[in-house]
Amino acid sequence: MLRAMVGIGILCALMIVLTFQGTLPIIKEKKAEALEKAIFKVLPGIEKTEIFQLGESNNFAPVNGEGEEGRVVYAGYDENGRFVGVAVEASGQGYADILRILYGYDPEKQAVVGFYVLESKETPGLGDKIEKDAGFLSNFEALDVTLKEDQSGLRNAVVPVKSGTKEQPWEVDCITGATISSRAIGNIIGASTERWVPLLHKNKGTFAKQEGEN
Repeated sequence: MLRAMVGIGILCALMIVLTFQGTLPIIKEKKAEALEKAIFKVLPGIEKTEIFQLGESNNFAPVNGEGEEGRVVYAGYDENGRFVGVAVEASGQGYADILRILYGYDPEKQAVVGFYVLESKETPGLGDKIEKDAGFLSNFEALDVTLKEDQSGLRNAVVPVKSGTKEQPWEVDCITGATISSRAIGNIIGASTERWVPLLHKNKGTFAKQEGEN
């Protein structure tokens, strides 16, 4: 009986590994497709995209393939090849699990101009309002991320505030009934923009140089 149980266990483990290996390319392909669709959502008006990777000297360069996780961004261009903005991935702890999001940054407006949830396990009917609530999503149509004069950081950090109390363009109005999840989004974008926006603005000329090649 013991040998039979061990044999069955080994067989089940082998089947799990083979199934995982067999489905991994499909999973990656589906994730890549979902990401591409999200980029077009968070950067209104774009027709083409280009992947850039952050180098050791804090300069960006175009890359082929996926690039290194945590160091890539996605530049978007309109139908005439004009540089429009950059899509950035970010993540952080939500109420139930890690939230993965994508947001669009317009360097000319110095604003976040789009937002999309890539991965969420928040409570259906409550936490998942971060993906559906029109009022909450409107926070990210023109969220102010203006830089200081020396461009070393944001003039005002993005912060989440209690529902109905937003007074400044850099504040994220949270959702009643989904406070933890919506506050988490505000904090994730706040931390991400503090890191990425100075780098993106500094390198906007690099992204624009690709206009003629798109």
